[in-house]
Amino acid sequence: MYRKKIVVKKSQLSGTVSISGAKNSVLRLLAATVLFNNDVTLYNYPCSLLDVKVHEEMLEAMGKQIVHDGDSVCISQKGKLNTDLQWSERSIRNTLLILGASVAKYGYGRVPLPGGCKLGERKYDIHVDVLTSLGARVYEDGEYLVAESQGRLVGNTIKLRMRSTGATENAILAGCLSKGTTKIFNPHVRPEIIDLIGFLNKAGAKITVFGQERIEIEGVDSLVSVRHTVMPDNMEALTWVILATMSKSEIRLENFPFEDLEVPLIYLRESGVNLYRNGNSAIVSSGNCYPIEISTGPYPGINSDMQPLFAAFAALSNGTSHIIDLRFPGRYAYSSEMSKMGVVASVKGDMLIIDGGEDIKGSQVKALDLRAGIALLLLGLVADGETTISDSWQIKRGYHNIVEKLLSLGAIIEEID
Repeated sequence: MYRKKIVVKKSQLSGTVSISGAKNSVLRLLAATVLFNNDVTLYNYPCSLLDVKVHEEMLEAMGKQIVHDGDSVCISQKGKLNTDLQWSERSIRNTLLILGASVAKYGYGRVPLPGGCKLGERKYDIHVDVLTSLGARVYEDGEYLVAESQGRLVGNTIKLRMRSTGATENAILAGCLSKGTTKIFNPHVRPEIIDLIGFLNKAGAKITVFGQERIEIEGVDSLVSVRHTVMPDNMEALTWVILATMSKSEIRLENFPFEDLEVPLIYLRESGVNLYRNGNSAIVSSGNCYPIEISTGPYPGINSDMQPLFAAFAALSNGTSHIIDLRFPGRYAYSSEMSKMGVVASVKGDMLIIDGGEDIKGSQVKALDLRAGIALLLLGLVADGETTISDSWQIKRGYHNIVEKLLSLGAIIEEID
């Protein structure tokens, strides 16, 4: 059971942590298991994530068997899955990928309308366009979304009207078992997409990436058993880099995804972060927080998930910072929670303005979503006094063993009901 609140105080941190498997990758891999009759084994598996647990329960409701063994999991099934997913618990946006995989494999899927973080207008019509272009009929049925087809889906040319990660993933999943060739133009090719493609190709899929221009898929009849190591979580890695700098701590980060964070690390190094590479590890120490000027964008740029972390970083700088999020311009609500801790922030159009340098004070705050919650936790670790974060389960949605890792570094933190 997840406790309701996290209480944290200013802490000096020191030690080593290993970056866990990526939330934004493992959820896609779990959805992809619907395409398989055979066993799927995943390593570096972040089993404690709340979104992972929800996804596992959904798969079990469909007929999958899930067995954990340390940091690995084996997902298997006996017979045909029940792709009419009756679900009354909390939903996650990944249900859209379950739908795509279900209609591709079994010709029918019914899933609850997607949930997760409320990030502005996150509609799902682009997913509907993807599935209908491959021959599925998609429609709403109350609080559920249904996709059905007569026989196998048929490959087609898909031109995404925007570089959507989720739509790209759904096109890949549905295209794998479609008849013929599927070409996806204007895809959002990012590390999690590459991890998904690598996983599927190991299982016998035929997927080729042509940079950011297109992805081509030659449909196959079925996929074979596969073993795969989940990529390290670049969001977790970025969080530790920013926290180490904010708290004037020295932290060694093992299994660090340098190649996935090249652009964000350029901005952070120019903004006072000291980060050194030692093989597959990063060492962060003795840095400063300088004002930042960033705009979010597609990979390899700074994505929308990252901007609340940059906002927390900016709060400690002696100057004014500007953040623009054109993808999800409504994602600044967390700034009102930061203001309870003394952060001076204002929203002007699509821009968040932070006047840093003010004293950060402990307060009672609320995690409005996953990344907003971790940003408040970062501030709580450098604030004077005690900070209590309610709805702290949001943080547990995406950070594997976060409290345990912080305790191992010497943080003053506890969970309460």
